[in-house]
Amino acid sequence: MSTHPRPARREQLLESAYGYVLQHGLTDLSLRPLAKAIGSSPRVLLYLFDSKDGLVHALLARARQDERRLLDELGAARPLDLCTVARSIWEWLAARERRGLLVLWAESYARSLSDPRGPWGGFARATVDDWLALLARAQPPEVRDTPDGQAERTLVLAVLRGALLDLLATGDRPRADAAVGCALRAVAATG
Repeated sequence: MSTHPRPARREQLLESAYGYVLQHGLTDLSLRPLAKAIGSSPRVLLYLFDSKDGLVHALLARARQDERRLLDELGAARPLDLCTVARSIWEWLAARERRGLLVLWAESYARSLSDPRGPWGGFARATVDDWLALLARAQPPEVRDTPDGQAERTLVLAVLRGALLDLLATGDRPRADAAVGCALRAVAATG
């Protein structure tokens, strides 16, 4: 067992940096202000994360841990149906206390599309795959592997993602809630 302080210190600084980016975002992330805010130095961050890109990659992995926790909780719940899972996802996404995480998610999603070779590379695709897998588990087996089943869960994901972006932009939760409710009622009526 290693007695080197690097893993523990790295984890501690990652959590502190994660808190920082939830408040400040990643777009203009600079190591000097970040290091000062979390009680470190740029040199230590570079040592522990190998580069700024390494730090960003670690921060995105940390953000996905929060997302995966929800997916695991919803995936373990029974009984499930697509609309129930989608409503649960929406409640989680729309909660005010997750705004920082979801702004970070939106920023990272967009950067993943515009800079696929950078530390964001693959982030958007991975989150789409994660959410579609959860939605697929909520569909009956006889529907899940059909083209209609795939289209249905893609529609639900598109509604949730669009409503989330709208909510982040406007803060109008009642309108976003109504839109999600309307779309899910339409999905349930066709199922």
